Amino acid sequence: MPLLSFDQVSIAFGVEKLLDNADFQLDPGERVCLIGRNGAGKTTLLRLLAGELHADSGDFWRQPGLRVATLAQELPADTTATAFEIVASGLEGLGALLAEYHEAAAQLSHDHTPEAMQRMERLQHELEARDGWRWQQRVETIISRLRLPADTPLAQLSGGWRRRVLLGRALICEPDLLLLDEPTNHLDLETIQWLEEELLEFRGGLLFVTHDRALLQRLATRLLELDRGILSSWPGDYAAFMAKKAALLEVEDRHNAKFDKVLAQEEAWIRQGVKARRTRNEGRVRALLALREDRRQRREVTGKAGFALEQAETSGKLVIEARHLGYTWGDEPLIHDFSTRIFRGDRIGLIGPNGSGKSTLLNLLLGRLTPDTGQVRLGTKLEIAYFDQLRERLDPEQTVLDSVAEGRETIEINGKRRHIIGYLGDFLFTAQRVRSPVKSLSGGERNRLLLARLFSQPANLLVMDEPTNDLDLETLELLEELLLDYAGTLLLVSHDRAFLDNVITGCLVFEGGGRVQEYIGGYSDWLRQRPALIPASTVKPKSAPVQKPLKTDATGKLNYNERRELERLPARIEALEQQQQELHMRTADPAFYKQESAEVTRQLAELRVLEIDLASAYQRWEELEKRSGV
Repeated sequence: MPLLSFDQVSIAFGVEKLLDNADFQLDPGERVCLIGRNGAGKTTLLRLLAGELHADSGDFWRQPGLRVATLAQELPADTTATAFEIVASGLEGLGALLAEYHEAAAQLSHDHTPEAMQRMERLQHELEARDGWRWQQRVETIISRLRLPADTPLAQLSGGWRRRVLLGRALICEPDLLLLDEPTNHLDLETIQWLEEELLEFRGGLLFVTHDRALLQRLATRLLELDRGILSSWPGDYAAFMAKKAALLEVEDRHNAKFDKVLAQEEAWIRQGVKARRTRNEGRVRALLALREDRRQRREVTGKAGFALEQAETSGKLVIEARHLGYTWGDEPLIHDFSTRIFRGDRIGLIGPNGSGKSTLLNLLLGRLTPDTGQVRLGTKLEIAYFDQLRERLDPEQTVLDSVAEGRETIEINGKRRHIIGYLGDFLFTAQRVRSPVKSLSGGERNRLLLARLFSQPANLLVMDEPTNDLDLETLELLEELLLDYAGTLLLVSHDRAFLDNVITGCLVFEGGGRVQEYIGGYSDWLRQRPALIPASTVKPKSAPVQKPLKTDATGKLNYNERRELERLPARIEALEQQQQELHMRTADPAFYKQESAEVTRQLAELRVLEIDLASAYQRWEELEKRSGV
């Protein structure tokens, strides 16, 4: 039985339909990614499914008693509730009890009065009676994984941290249907990977909107596209969708061209005058009127953004040199003894958890911050353009036009003079929209506006701090193409794995304790090169020794020891997989998390090491098989 379905549903804002006679069905276990251009109506569709909006027409059905959890784009109003209380509130009927227990436990740490002890004892009995310990552990796990400040009121958190809290609330209740609108915005790479695993194990129905192509590729069992009011389902992955969509648009273009040719011929005929108005030609006149109406109702494909970056004079070969940098915030070392040299044409990505110091390092390298120790030397002839993660450079009271024009009517891009309205049109701002205030823009529109400002400046060093948030997939891919063709130097902070892989040539990775390590290649290259990090506090389980490279014979074929190793690897892999399955079954048991915290941590670390050993064994097996010619 489907979770929900609708038939011939339409919904419009103003004269334009966001959904036009749409049909849709979502089954349990499906993971559907909703894609479409910014402004196409994706958020409206999610609100319709959540029951927050009602369709103008059509039939809508939901399974009786369907439990729905949502993560919306809009942030809630300020509230005194803490992050723990809001996450726990996703558990209807139990959330208030868990929040009270959390508060009582914090109070008991400094208040040992009989009243406090009695309150704690009462709450413990209630939790046991309602199977609350399992859910209490679940709340604490999600808060830990999302690195949420449990006791901080939501009103004191930034927009990005508020979205994390709301994501925790959506995940906590294990609903029948989960609706997520851009869940990876403001999450770091480690948290995105954890979320990926959570959603892969989710057994209900999932409908999500994302610009993260790596997440889309791994999660989605099918794609749902919203394009000019038409909702269409596409089986397969994103790459297959792109190929099929291109072919469909080509057919649509040919059909429209043929239609327009017929219309032009009929318009020429009607202008001939009285001959066209004879009684015997009234049918042809009516047909022309129908053609005109069809053409009027046609909804054209939204144009693509057209980015062009103003190139500055070539910089010197050495762009930035840093020697033994150190920087401390409070008592915490953000950067410790870091040295690097960045040359003209390098495209460097900064990778690390939120709060690790990526933006701080950017400011140190650009000379905007003074290091506690060490020194930075900037190269010659540098023209720097900076994309600001916090959008601080946009005045909300200014119009879109004034934000870029700064009193000019024209702008020069690579030697060509453009009218400012035409230039903004390349970034999908209509002539009417350019006169709107910045505060009325959506997140995606603000990003496009910031890019328009950035690309109007001559630059040979481009610094971009989270440029991909809120961009639709087509605009994101166009930005990739621009950066790949860019002849200058790029410093990039992003948590988009596909974007990093496609754009950068090297990584600066924050590995904790102020250590910043340099790696060659993109995100996937770093994953292959990085050392396996095991928490120091855990007990390392026994595992097979790391395989050392063995010498081959002069012909490059396997020697005797390697042939023996290849024969034994299948049995070793089978044994590791059996251990992995046993550990997975153990951790899936609700009683697992009732153990002491140290024991839970030790066994989870053991599972992680086992997974690393298994991946290493598979890699070695493939390598030996390839060389053996099997």
